[in-house]
Amino acid sequence: MKALLLLVFFSLTELVYFRIANYFNIIDKPNQRSLHTKVTIRGGGILFVIAVILFFIYSNFSYPYFFFGTLCVAIISFLDDIYTLSSRYRLPFQFLAILMIILELDIYNNFSLVFVVIYLIIGVGIINAYNFMDGINGITGGYSTVILVALWVVNNYYKSFIENDFLFFVLASVIVFNFFNFRKKALCFAGDVGSISIAVIILFLITKISIIDNNPIFFLFLSVYGVDSIVTIIYRLKKKENIFQAHRSHLFQIIVFQKKIPHLLMSGIYSLLQLLICFLIIYQLHSPFINQYLTGASIIIILISSYIFIRYKILNKVSIAE
Repeated sequence: MKALLLLVFFSLTELVYFRIANYFNIIDKPNQRSLHTKVTIRGGGILFVIAVILFFIYSNFSYPYFFFGTLCVAIISFLDDIYTLSSRYRLPFQFLAILMIILELDIYNNFSLVFVVIYLIIGVGIINAYNFMDGINGITGGYSTVILVALWVVNNYYKSFIENDFLFFVLASVIVFNFFNFRKKALCFAGDVGSISIAVIILFLITKISIIDNNPIFFLFLSVYGVDSIVTIIYRLKKKENIFQAHRSHLFQIIVFQKKIPHLLMSGIYSLLQLLICFLIIYQLHSPFINQYLTGASIIIILISSYIFIRYKILNKVSIAE
């Protein structure tokens, strides 16, 4: 019953947001990074923030630092969806969100200052990578659903690290968003408010279980996005491109743009690949750490090799054709 009520609530909330977005012209116009061609409502991912707010109230104000950081970065991201803000305005709030995770999970008292600084920088990198990967219909919603389901499995069948209600609230919001976005002609896009917020939420959850289990293997729940983002950045730096500018250099963008593969198929492939990796990791959780790390290293090597090979084959054929 709780799940049904959440789904109904988020569905009605999204429909109300559509009316507000249409009235205030909160829309996504195609640019050189995007692969869509029609103007679409932006900011449908505001549901993810609302889910956090609801849980915060429902749980009698649990995780206050995390809540504050998520709310702050969501507000600036939503303003960015409306006005397109400079990174000098967005970055401080993104660092604030990661700092709040550090405070919430007491990382600063349990790890060295060097680790805290590294986590702060990498954390901001992760949420920006998650945002940059939001380029085709269904990819953010589908990928996030996979990670949240995997975390639910970990929480219920391996080690409890978070209230199930938290996962239910967020997962319900993502499922409803998928209904409006995971379609050939999306009715809305997540926007920065959605992609940044869900990235902060997932980073918080993965960091929490990693600390509780004293095992960083859970960060491989982000391995498909991570490999695509990191290797793409390396390629762009090699070509002396500005990595902060809009682009179509991610592997999924190259495949969709060059091979004309449907957005939903590409989103499904990324989500399915991450699902397989997540459950391979979960299957290995009761194995010795050395086995887990060897599995993790193998996953990364295979992903990187596959990424480079596919990218080379596609772009090489394009060069020959030209």
